[in-house]
Amino acid sequence: MTDFYSEERIVLFIDGPNLHASAKGLGFDIDYKQLKATFAKKGRLIRAMYYTALLEDQEYSPLRPLIDWLDYNGFTMVTKPAKEFTDSMGRRRVKGNMDIDLAIDVLEMSDNLDHVVLFSGDGDFRPLVEAVQRKGVRVNGCEFHEDTALDDC
Repeated sequence: MTDFYSEERIVLFIDGPNLHASAKGLGFDIDYKQLKATFAKKGRLIRAMYYTALLEDQEYSPLRPLIDWLDYNGFTMVTKPAKEFTDSMGRRRVKGNMDIDLAIDVLEMSDNLDHVVLFSGDGDFRPLVEAVQRKGVRVNGCEFHEDTALDDC
């Protein structure tokens, strides 16, 4: 685990669908209030960013209560419309990748940060992590497994 320093400027970048899928696969819910509080104790938490795509034409999205709660509780929500399509096998699919949005935000903010905490198990972020580290910003990657604790991030 990387140490955190009390005056360090920290931003959390949360790949919502990836984190949600990991938690669901492990059969647990994420306590976002605790997650934010944990990192606020580790340094100067500047922002907690949550990225997700939403289907626009749905009357009700199961994500809406979570998104509203996160927004109300100080998370910065980054959303975009998801696209629905039918694949070659005739199955209904939803596409709403936020990886580029997240990567651009990390790069743009990195000049004013000391520490980035990235919640995603997506290996596609490796070049981003390396680029930000070359700028002198410390990066922790957090993905959840059965034995993961927030203190491991």
